Amino acid sequence: MLSDIEIAQQAKMQKIIDVAAKIGIHEDDLELYGKYKAKLSMDLIRRMENEKAGKLVLVTAITPTPAGEGKSTTTVGLAQGLAKIDKKVLVALREPSLGPCMGIKGGAAGGGYSQVVPMEDINLHFTGDFHAITSAHMLLSAMLDNHIQQGNALNIDPRRIVWKRVVDMNDRELRQIVVGLGGKAHGVPRQDGFDITVASEVMAILCLANSLHDLKERLSKIIVAYDYAGKPVTAGQIKAHGAMAALLKDAVKPNLVQTLENVPAIIHGGPFANIAHGCNSVIATKTAMKLADYTITEAGFGADLGAEKFFDIKCRYAGLKPDAVVIVATVRALKMHGGVPKTNLVTPNVDAVKKGIVNLEKHIENIKKYHVPMVVAINIFAQDTPEELEAIRSHCANHGVNVALSDVFARGGEGGVELAKEVVRLCESGEAHFKPIYELDMPLKAKIETVAKEIYGADGVNYTKEADKALAEFESMGYGNLPICMAKTQYSFSDDPALLGRPTGFKITIKNCRISAGAGFVVVLTGDIMTMPGLPKVPAAEKIDVSDEGVISGLF
Repeated sequence: MLSDIEIAQQAKMQKIIDVAAKIGIHEDDLELYGKYKAKLSMDLIRRMENEKAGKLVLVTAITPTPAGEGKSTTTVGLAQGLAKIDKKVLVALREPSLGPCMGIKGGAAGGGYSQVVPMEDINLHFTGDFHAITSAHMLLSAMLDNHIQQGNALNIDPRRIVWKRVVDMNDRELRQIVVGLGGKAHGVPRQDGFDITVASEVMAILCLANSLHDLKERLSKIIVAYDYAGKPVTAGQIKAHGAMAALLKDAVKPNLVQTLENVPAIIHGGPFANIAHGCNSVIATKTAMKLADYTITEAGFGADLGAEKFFDIKCRYAGLKPDAVVIVATVRALKMHGGVPKTNLVTPNVDAVKKGIVNLEKHIENIKKYHVPMVVAINIFAQDTPEELEAIRSHCANHGVNVALSDVFARGGEGGVELAKEVVRLCESGEAHFKPIYELDMPLKAKIETVAKEIYGADGVNYTKEADKALAEFESMGYGNLPICMAKTQYSFSDDPALLGRPTGFKITIKNCRISAGAGFVVVLTGDIMTMPGLPKVPAAEKIDVSDEGVISGLF
């Protein structure tokens, strides 16, 4: 079978002005980046604000495994399936980070015959959004250090600077560094470090802002350090937020591309799904809903992280009310949750599927707590047996949830028609009565314990002294009414990545907490979350090349 990039390079793309016309966008409302990419104008976005919104569908998944689930592929395939049954549809996705593309996972634009294109552009520099975010972040870093160098009027304690630098590349050497060496003229020596760009709070802010004005307001609230009296110092006090917003004035505009079947796709923003909320931008999603009858979007990692943050952070801030949820699962992944090693997944094993299905069961129970109807999409593989598929179908039926088989990787939109029809039925059922799982006026610890017990299935929560102190400080500073953003391993409901399936009898340990005041949430750290990945022994970059004619190869 052809590789993803080979399939993408054979695609018959339509000019982006023709793709835009399908959803009523005139060429004057596009800012073109060549023939096949464009940004939507802010004039269009403002005009769309008062239009009626279409249906919103979230695609999420079971707890990730090395076997793979295919969430992005299903998201794109579902949109193509809806187009096959003559629905006006838009897909809204995150932008891929350059670091992982060069690192371990290769490209991230769907797979097989359910991809967004131009795939190479999307996975590499695209329209420059991530470069703009990196520049805005680094401007704040430079102005912070310059403020200290030029007399430190804000009395900043260099030992309590919390604003790291960023670059959109996997580089472990930059995790911990020392800056300001070389004498008085070259700055004040201190310990520093780099995160990857997608971990920047600027990224999270861009994806939660409702407008350029809101973006600038949020940027001004970023806490960069604390002074010697322990009071927070913000980007607004450094007077950096205006210039940062100027650097982001184009990055805030959503990007329009297309799927392999020429379905319009908006790809915009890409925050971490651990220390941030892992969803594409609010502006992109809300604009898509005004342009189409169905908007299909996704959230990072499994439903315990991505869907929870989509509901409790993004939907809350944006005033969104999703109409349906798709939970993606595979027979292979359920076998892994049932204890089968990765090397034995092709062997039929109904008992392992039945054992591992408890993971899917818990995700179903969790989505029900948000009062949104759902369907389970089984991303099928050739080796899946009828008995294994029936085990999933009958188990889900016992929970009042239908199963739809998805063959979108191999067949594109045609393989997503069954799923598309069930999604339409759910959206038209009137069963959606969305409600977040906690109220904002609850104490921070009560919010943490609600998520830990209700979503993860924990018996309780333990706090370190550092976490206790941080939470108390945040509430005293007036941040107690913010939503929480749980930073936990994606590989388990618990904080132990080795506990697969549906673990019980565990407690979540909160190691520390930090504030993302601009983004508007409290980050709750349950473990050592890596915010600057390293390259593997054999990086994906080793296989990526470009011909003399400019044709890229090896990108997934």
